[in-house]
Amino acid sequence: MLALFGLDFGWFQHAVEAATGWGGIFLIVVYSFLIAFVLPLPSEVVLVPVCTGAAVCTGTLQLGFPQPVELAIVIVASGVGKSLGSVIALEVGHGASHSGPVVNTLKRMGYDPMEWSKQRVVALVRKWGYAGLAVGLTVPGFPDTLSIYAFSVIEKDELKFALATFAGSVGRLVVTVIFLKGFTAAV
Repeated sequence: MLALFGLDFGWFQHAVEAATGWGGIFLIVVYSFLIAFVLPLPSEVVLVPVCTGAAVCTGTLQLGFPQPVELAIVIVASGVGKSLGSVIALEVGHGASHSGPVVNTLKRMGYDPMEWSKQRVVALVRKWGYAGLAVGLTVPGFPDTLSIYAFSVIEKDELKFALATFAGSVGRLVVTVIFLKGFTAAV
């Protein structure tokens, strides 16, 4: 969406890839916060400053802890940032989906967001609830922002939303690390 407006945030992604020290952890929290509701960038990038066995790693974080501890700190920091950002997405998504001018404009364009929600998302949320959101967010490479906004249309509990996003974010990074370590061992 931001690319449509000519905005390029690749520099931000590169800054995260080269993150160093505790300032780097703060940068990871801010990056994860922003990708939850506005930046269409990959969340897995936060693993690059900690070498996880991936071919692409900078190893620049260097907090002075063993690699598994630094990895855990990065995963938790990213989860905290993303869960805080998801609360903003919840407010924006829920408010926009229930805003008269937004809904009316979309209906004139042939799209009824509430009807779409009922047909697609409601069934998923009713069946799986917040666990569905958490599981959906564990899929590496799947856009976080899309999942978060889709669930924000019909749900409004900020605490459960933030906890589900935290669990999904941590799960995604753990799955990514397991995949990368398995791939590296196989090569």
